[in-house]
Amino acid sequence: MKQLITLTFFLLTITAFAQKPCEYSANVNDSIGSYKVTNDYLISEKYFGGTFDYIFFALAQTDGLPTLNLQLIQKSKDFIKANCFDKNSKIFLQLENGKIVTLMHIDRENCGTLIHDDKGFDNRITTGIFMFMKDNYEELKKSPVSIMRIKYLTNIEDYIVKRELTSELNGKVYKPNTYFMENMRCVE
Repeated sequence: MKQLITLTFFLLTITAFAQKPCEYSANVNDSIGSYKVTNDYLISEKYFGGTFDYIFFALAQTDGLPTLNLQLIQKSKDFIKANCFDKNSKIFLQLENGKIVTLMHIDRENCGTLIHDDKGFDNRITTGIFMFMKDNYEELKKSPVSIMRIKYLTNIEDYIVKRELTSELNGKVYKPNTYFMENMRCVE
């Protein structure tokens, strides 16, 4: 009887701590190289004054180099100010353990694409690719993120990274503050 209880406890422990499998939107290996990118994950959702802002992350690996793909989607019937990325753009992630992790933007300017939809909304989609720095890459796997600061070309914006976020866009529940802890292994 003791063996049965021990075996049951052991199996429950394994399933409770098992990592979910990595899901990729692209996973290519060919003669040129390798590329894989995780599915987009909602990190921030903000509604204010008729303007909707969404920030999505996806981790990518190109020939062994991990990067963070950021997608900013802004939606409004009013004028949308462009948030541009350039070679000096950065993402600062303050972790719950007090450390700050900095990600550097690649040397490519991007002010997004403006798309007008049939409901009268203007939609600006801006993407950026950010590189991890070797000295603090490991810290992202150890501690949740509490605050994110994005340095754009002309301004800086701060975002509180929530423990749990129920999206009004699709009704799904996200856990943005542990995104790196759960997904960094997918691009290593």
